[in-house]
Amino acid sequence: MQIIDSGLGNGFQDLAEGWRRKFGVGLRLAALLLGLLGLVWTNNAYSASKSILVLGDSLSAEYGLARGSGWVSLLQQRLKTENLGGSVVNASISGETSSGGKTRLPALLLQRPDIVIIELGANDALRGLQLNATESNLRAMISAAQQAKAKVLLVGMRIPPNYGRDHTEKFFALFPMLAKQAKVPLVPFLLDGVADKPDMFQADRMHPVAQAHPIILNNVWPELKPLLAK
Repeated sequence: MQIIDSGLGNGFQDLAEGWRRKFGVGLRLAALLLGLLGLVWTNNAYSASKSILVLGDSLSAEYGLARGSGWVSLLQQRLKTENLGGSVVNASISGETSSGGKTRLPALLLQRPDIVIIELGANDALRGLQLNATESNLRAMISAAQQAKAKVLLVGMRIPPNYGRDHTEKFFALFPMLAKQAKVPLVPFLLDGVADKPDMFQADRMHPVAQAHPIILNNVWPELKPLLAK
């Protein structure tokens, strides 16, 4: 029998042996009981339902998609499928900038979300806004969410290379820098596994098709799931 490892360490076998000696139960039964205990512990780690606020732009607002097919809607479905509970509020708006997000966030925080996912900044770059303004706005949003006792997940983005190599690299480097300084987790690149596939985009060549959104969710999920257990 394989004992379930739920982060309680590798001492299950020693504990099982101790139970066998002290209570006279078989080693397999002791291992089973401890395995069930570990399973209960794992479920309890996710027992408190979390509220998630997504503050993003068209990439999170289902631009050009049927309702319910974007990655944020798929996130709500995954929470249900994995019995993690939780609710998702999608406050994303097509065309949103970091400045707009910063302005809207205080009212959204009145809902007391447990987790805030910030997916903004790309429209700043596309509109030629100064990088230091984007940095300031993102930093302010992270700080406001943390002051509201919410955990923050920052989502990184890239911009097309035709904006100049130096600018595109500085833009991409902005997100890990902010995440490190604010000590928040980071999705390195929202469109990883999508951006290099032309057939994954709508006719405008900017917004992913529905088939790309499960991939996008899989980029977000590894960084989000640990926050659900805290």
